[in-house]
Amino acid sequence: MKKLTVISGKGGTGKTTVTANLAALADNLILADCDVDAPNMHLLMKPEVIEAEVFKGAKVAVKDQLKCIECGLCRELCNFKAITSDFKVDEIRCEGCGLCVAKCPSDALKLELEETGDLYYSQTKFAPMVHAKLKIGAENSGKLVSQVKEKAESLAQQQEKELLLIDGSPGIGCPVIASINGVDSVLVVTEPTKSGLADLKRVLKTVKYFNLPAVVAINKYDLNQEISLEIESFCRQIQVKIVGKLPFSKVIVEAMQQGELVVESAPESKVAAALKELWQELSYELRIKS
Repeated sequence: MKKLTVISGKGGTGKTTVTANLAALADNLILADCDVDAPNMHLLMKPEVIEAEVFKGAKVAVKDQLKCIECGLCRELCNFKAITSDFKVDEIRCEGCGLCVAKCPSDALKLELEETGDLYYSQTKFAPMVHAKLKIGAENSGKLVSQVKEKAESLAQQQEKELLLIDGSPGIGCPVIASINGVDSVLVVTEPTKSGLADLKRVLKTVKYFNLPAVVAINKYDLNQEISLEIESFCRQIQVKIVGKLPFSKVIVEAMQQGELVVESAPESKVAAALKELWQELSYELRIKS
């Protein structure tokens, strides 16, 4: 089984759209949406949920009112001001550090795991899909990404899939690192803008730090040919291969508005042809059947 993660240095480059269309072109795969903070792969893949489980990724202090002697030590020690004037725990402010639990003289406090998201195993038209949703304001998205990825890897092995295709998060933070950990290759989707180039440099530096092979695709490359050439020049300098150049097209916008994939709704379009060429290149890089 080969593992490919698709990421981007910034949001809005078209990473998820590219990933969804690659899923439609590939065979014998498992799809994982590891963008748990703001998932939108389900909008294009229309998954039918088969299994769902609660994710508990954070701890919060819980008080036993019968044991509490209201000495005020917890309120005095808490750096997050999570203990109210009437000695109740403010769950929104509580960071789960455990200091109040360790110092409470009457053992009235303990840490408990709280529900911070949901993890799903679903079926799409093209492949089984593992995805998740972190609750608004919840933390530990990196831990949830790891759970999504682990479950997807386990299913891919059980079902003898040839490819695990992972849609990662934008940026270079913990969720991105969790999504690229241990994969065979990373596809970075960028765009021909100054911010796109700057963030591409950051994310490629991150991928290099973990000694992972990376390739690049330029989405909407023809909107600014000058910066596209800058991106190509930079990639040559650091010996990173450009595996795709996707043109801007209203066809793909229209397909997205209808919740469809352009490789299916407009297979003869230039952008669909470019996506197919991208998949051919990726198949060659991963040494899998295209």
